[in-house]
Amino acid sequence: MSTALTYKIYSSTSEFPSNWDAFAVKNVFLSKEYLHILEVSSPENMVCTFIGLFQGEELVGVALTQFIDLSAVRSFGERDHCVKTEIRNFAFKKFSSNVLVVGNNTLTGQNGFCFSENVSVADVLVALNNAVQAVKIQIQKKGQKVHLIIFKDFSETQIPLFELPEFQSYFKFSTQPNMLFGIKKHWDSFDDYVLDLNKKYRDQYKRARKKADGITKRKLSLEDIANYKDRIFELYMDVANNAPFNTFYLPENHFGIFKKALKEKFLFYGYFNGGTLIGFNTLIKNGNDIDTYFLGYDEKCQREKMLYLNMLYDMIGYSINKGFNRIVFARTALEIKSSVGAKPEKMYGLMQHSNWFINLFIARLFRYFEPEMIWTERNPFK
Repeated sequence: MSTALTYKIYSSTSEFPSNWDAFAVKNVFLSKEYLHILEVSSPENMVCTFIGLFQGEELVGVALTQFIDLSAVRSFGERDHCVKTEIRNFAFKKFSSNVLVVGNNTLTGQNGFCFSENVSVADVLVALNNAVQAVKIQIQKKGQKVHLIIFKDFSETQIPLFELPEFQSYFKFSTQPNMLFGIKKHWDSFDDYVLDLNKKYRDQYKRARKKADGITKRKLSLEDIANYKDRIFELYMDVANNAPFNTFYLPENHFGIFKKALKEKFLFYGYFNGGTLIGFNTLIKNGNDIDTYFLGYDEKCQREKMLYLNMLYDMIGYSINKGFNRIVFARTALEIKSSVGAKPEKMYGLMQHSNWFINLFIARLFRYFEPEMIWTERNPFK
């Protein structure tokens, strides 16, 4: 399919057209402000590239790609130690370690591109695929291979848009769902939410709050984040290392850079037992949504104090009280998020291996290596 759209590739946000943010008004994660933060605080094994789509001289779309070198990740996750995990890790490093992601691998959801209503979706996707192939060539000219191209995190209504000849060689896959929490119109306060819980989950709430006796929560300023930097990173790594699979690790200064740039759009809450920081969570305001970001905690305190569950309740309380419409809880910890009222949204992606022979078997390989996630959806409301 031919397209009238052209593209330009930018290696830095300083090169952006002046009207870039006209396309990011509904998604802070595609704004120049956010992308600049990502540019300067990305994980060591991630390089961001930005794409502008044009109709003639007019900018009609913007996009983000991330080149991730998995061979630089010292550990993909330390929780699972089985033969299958060892084989998966070896295979990733040997045959799929260099991944070009169309989207944002630090977030869940379609935060990879947006475009004008005056251009067709098909034209945008074809031009975007052409641009991604050009980014791949740029990377290869620098002496690095691109093993996999992945378009990530599309909903059931979005993924059919890719049924185009240009994407026939891509494998459609499904990953863990995005957990979304819709805030009901009649909840004027957090107490209204608690009243809507059925007895079993209201008892869970009371038990969690009782367990957290003695824990204090405090919003941390930029200065606080700097003062607790080492402890924050230690708590973040405790959680990251316990994940079943990691593609990156954040740098130590990541949260400080975010707070300095986004100010009150970025919320950082610390949890203290006495004078000791035992956990933290972060939130990003994105229009009518609030997105949960990274967190960290001391595993022993988490079990004793039901810390993670209390964090979820606190996020819900804040979002209700501040008038947000939805919380994007992202993937992982599906069952506990479901127990507080989050609902799963199935997510899809597309992948293509650069080796044509491996690409023939990519569906079978993906099903073998994708970590199995068995969980039970809960319904906590009356």
